[in-house]
Amino acid sequence: MKTVVKFAVAAAATPIILLAAAAASAQMAMPDACKSEMSASGDMKMPEMPMGQMAEHQKAMMEGMQKMHPAMMQGMMAKDPDVSFVCGMIAHHMGAISMSEVELKHGDDQQAKSMAQKIIDAQKKEIEEMTSWVKEHAK
Repeated sequence: MKTVVKFAVAAAATPIILLAAAAASAQMAMPDACKSEMSASGDMKMPEMPMGQMAEHQKAMMEGMQKMHPAMMQGMMAKDPDVSFVCGMIAHHMGAISMSEVELKHGDDQQAKSMAQKIIDAQKKEIEEMTSWVKEHAK
């Protein structure tokens, strides 16, 4: 029964996430070079190749996102909108850190690796701040 409830909550949250993504995409445009795996409408396509055929960095990115998305959706289900935002952002930042760690391990470009390290440093600090905020404000 718990699995059914979790699925129902996740399913209910999916339209909200898609609406939020659509609103965000209306405000910011992705560079064309980043759109190679997107449809003409901007919707993400699921990878057409099995995980076993992906490059190591692609597998690592996918694994990180598979962990981050459920945690972000769970965090955003808090009844208080402020707590929902902060909890969702904690998971989102964890996903950014995971992606950055993949870049540090697999990337070759020093500028990209420098960006990744800056993201890790900044977002770990922000996670600490948000975690403290949640401890003080969540009821």
